[in-house]
Amino acid sequence: MRRAAYAGLFYPRTSIALRKAIEDCFTGRLGPGALPAKPRVSTPPVKGIISPHAGYVYSGMAAAWSYKAIAETRTPDLFVLIGPNHRTNESGISVETFETPLGLVRTDQEFARALIKKGNIRINEGIHIHEHSLEVQLPFLQFALSSKAEKIKILPLLVSDDLDLERAAQDLKQTITELKKEALFIVSSDFTHYGHAYGYLPFTEDIKENISKLDRDAISFILRGDAQGFENYVRTTRASICGYLAISLFLRALIFNKAKLEQYYTSGDVTGDYTNSVSYASIVFR
Repeated sequence: MRRAAYAGLFYPRTSIALRKAIEDCFTGRLGPGALPAKPRVSTPPVKGIISPHAGYVYSGMAAAWSYKAIAETRTPDLFVLIGPNHRTNESGISVETFETPLGLVRTDQEFARALIKKGNIRINEGIHIHEHSLEVQLPFLQFALSSKAEKIKILPLLVSDDLDLERAAQDLKQTITELKKEALFIVSSDFTHYGHAYGYLPFTEDIKENISKLDRDAISFILRGDAQGFENYVRTTRASICGYLAISLFLRALIFNKAKLEQYYTSGDVTGDYTNSVSYASIVFR
C-alpha cells in the first residue's frame, strides 16, 4: 500500500478537517463559489483536466474548478493520473493501492498489466513513495465522486525526461481502446515558479503582469492541443512549469473537442507577495 505521505503537510490529516478544507476550496473567493451539483445527462463528458498540486491553502481553490467539472459529469471507468517526478529523472507507474484520510483508492490492475506489456512504461514503485503531485489530487477526486469514491480506479503515472512521450502516448491510447475503457486524464502541474527560491528571475519589474503573460502564452498552446508548440515554448522561455512533460504527454494522448481555462491565479494573489510566486491553473477538456 502507498501510504499518505503529505497528510498534515499539504492538506489536513483527519478526514473531518480534510473535507472541511476541500469544501472551503470550492466556496472560497478564488474557487467556483459552490459545491458540485449532481451530474446532468446533458453535460458534455470531461475527457481530462489540468489541476495544480501545491498545498490546498494556496492551490486548492484552483483545483476545485476542475473537480467540480468531474463531479458534474458521468463517471468514467478509469482515471489516468499523470504528474511530474520532482525528485529524480525516472518515470513509471504504481500498482499499489493509495491511502488518503478519506479512504483507499485502487489501481486498475488489468489496465496496468496491459500497459506495461507494451514495453515502454514500467512499474517503478520507489518514485511514488515520496512524490506529492499525484497524492494531492486524490482527496479532491474522492470528495468529488462522494458515494462512488470506493469504486474509483486509477492508473498513477509519474513522468520525467527518461520517457519517450510519443511512444507512451500511443501505448496509453492503444490500451484504452483495447480494453474498451472510458478514461479521464488528470494531469497534475503547477505553472511558473518565479523568484530566488526557484532560481527563476527572467524579469524584476511588473512581476505580476509578466508572470501572467508567461503562463497565459503557455496555456494558449495547451488550449489548442499543440504539444510540440508547448514544448518549444517551454524550451525557448525556460519556463519553470514543473509538470510540462506530463502536460505534453497528455496532449499527445488525448483527443478533445473543447478546452477551457476555468481559473488562473498565483500564490502571490493569495498572500499578496510576488517575490517568490507559483502559478496555478485549472483547465478542463471535453
